[in-house]
Amino acid sequence: MKYVILIHSNPQPWGHPTGDFVAENQALPAEQREQMNAEFEQMLSQLQERGELVGGEALGDPASSRLYRWETGTAVATDGPYSEAKEHLAGFFLIDVEGPARAEEIASQFSGPGETIELRPAMWPGGEES
Repeated sequence: MKYVILIHSNPQPWGHPTGDFVAENQALPAEQREQMNAEFEQMLSQLQERGELVGGEALGDPASSRLYRWETGTAVATDGPYSEAKEHLAGFFLIDVEGPARAEEIASQFSGPGETIELRPAMWPGGEES
């Protein structure tokens, strides 16, 4: 089953890796942050070795985004992001695992102090993948 792990972040300040810009993470001792980063990189390597990590990308600054809405029969582009939003997507990872329990186990390892991670099943033409 394929799942998307969505990395939420606050646009102020914006940067990658997102944890480096979160107050709760910045309050940790440098040694602890380095250890957590090393464990995260090791987890990504293990997911790749097992074939569970399909891909992922960091997303650019939400201030550089463009929104497209359909108005009176045509697409109208405006500057993004949604001004009322307090959080934006900072990136995503696509994983392919045996089932929901494994996806939840992996997603929990993406979370860190002050961060919000969303796990969502991927949909494919014809409905949910089983």
